[in-house]
Amino acid sequence: GCSDGNCIIWDFETRGIAKELHDKDCVAAITSVCWSKYGHRILVSAADKSLTLWDVVSGEKIMRTVLQQTPLQARLHPGSPTPSLCLACPLSSAPIIVDLNTGSTVVLPVSIPDSNPGLVPLSRNKISEGTPPFSPTAACFNKYGDLIYAGNSKGEILVIDYKSVQVRAVVPISGGSVIKNIVFSRNGQYLLTNSNDRTIRIYENLLPLKDGLKTLDDLNETLDGTDGIEKLKAVGSKCLTLFREFQDAITKMHWKAPCFSGDGEWVIGGSASKGEHKIYIWDRAGHLVKILEGPKEALIDLVWHPVHPIVVSVSLTGLVYIWAKDYTENWSAFAPDFKELEENEEYVEREDEFDLIPETEKVKGSDINEDDEVDIVTVEKDSAFSDSDMSQEELCFLPAIPSPDVPDQQDKCIESSSKLVDSNSGSPISEEGTPNGCAIDHASSPLEVQRRGCWSNTLEKKTEAFREGVGVSGLEVSNTAEMTTVDAARYDHSLAS
Repeated sequence: GCSDGNCIIWDFETRGIAKELHDKDCVAAITSVCWSKYGHRILVSAADKSLTLWDVVSGEKIMRTVLQQTPLQARLHPGSPTPSLCLACPLSSAPIIVDLNTGSTVVLPVSIPDSNPGLVPLSRNKISEGTPPFSPTAACFNKYGDLIYAGNSKGEILVIDYKSVQVRAVVPISGGSVIKNIVFSRNGQYLLTNSNDRTIRIYENLLPLKDGLKTLDDLNETLDGTDGIEKLKAVGSKCLTLFREFQDAITKMHWKAPCFSGDGEWVIGGSASKGEHKIYIWDRAGHLVKILEGPKEALIDLVWHPVHPIVVSVSLTGLVYIWAKDYTENWSAFAPDFKELEENEEYVEREDEFDLIPETEKVKGSDINEDDEVDIVTVEKDSAFSDSDMSQEELCFLPAIPSPDVPDQQDKCIESSSKLVDSNSGSPISEEGTPNGCAIDHASSPLEVQRRGCWSNTLEKKTEAFREGVGVSGLEVSNTAEMTTVDAARYDHSLAS
């Protein structure tokens, strides 16, 4: 997302621009972008309080709605191939569910009321005025989108059923600090939170990936003895359990845009300090593995490739940095029997090693049927990129749209020279304005010059010169066809002398 309201999709393999999404209605900076589950749509939130849904293949805008608050982050519902619901986290209000088809909004609860816990009045289409200002609240869907996990300013994780707008469980965080980020791993097994106490926490998801809401209903029935906030916390203890904590014990720095690796085995976080571009990488056991140091620019966003060990970071100046492992050439990969030597070794050759047909070589018949047709059109589905339950074809590539060609410089030169000949025909300027003083026929193609006409004009010039006695005196030439190459060479020699 760009600062002028446009979005650019890059082809990662070719490092080229695959698609540009130009929005005439938006000139404000983009705050977040989100792909749909199968990659056919993109949701874009902007600083002008707008949400825009794009069709990726056609590059056309599907819908656009304007909220009452600036959305810092917007996420599409992950359970649908053509999602119509999204979760938006505004700047200074509670998270909201937005119906992209109708534009209606539902405000989600961010705290537990003292009476009738879990039952929160519905707030549709309007945020009540006069409420105390909220700090930016983080929220996200779980893997299949049946529950929403929201972190509030009290240091609590709320598990919310967004359809009934009820809080079903509460998980308190040690320290009680404001939760700034909350992210699920790609496989849905782990939940990451980033708090104001400069600590990144990893929670293990105890609920099943599917039918998590049904499991919560069963837990509520088994805990009938308790009521109120204690019951919600008891249910929360069955939903999430603290797995690991990450922090810098020396500098005590704040973290920005933390996330999981594609397989969930690694955790990365960017330094929130101004003027430095540092990325910290931990393994899931809690050990700091690597610190990547970039230029002296603040880091504002960070993401890990879903399959490869590649990290992409965005700086405050608008540059995108791609971090990858520095691979060294291994020549043993080019031949299966190649062996690397650390030092010289004595080698004894075989008796038949340099024979034309070695005796030890046995010709093996190929098991491949050469008559079978090879399919080079069908694209096999990469299970690493896709989920096992995907039933619809996902977007794997974008068709190339060629840009209009720029007129060739040679066409411009030919066009200008032909105009010059037409406007000054018969004058000495027209002879000097074109190569060898020849005019170019408009009926011919732009890339072809009538050399016959040029040669004829050259002969006429030389003929006139002979007739005036510049060359060899006494030579008479009746027409251009009778002038020989020897005469032309003699003429050139006389001019040179």
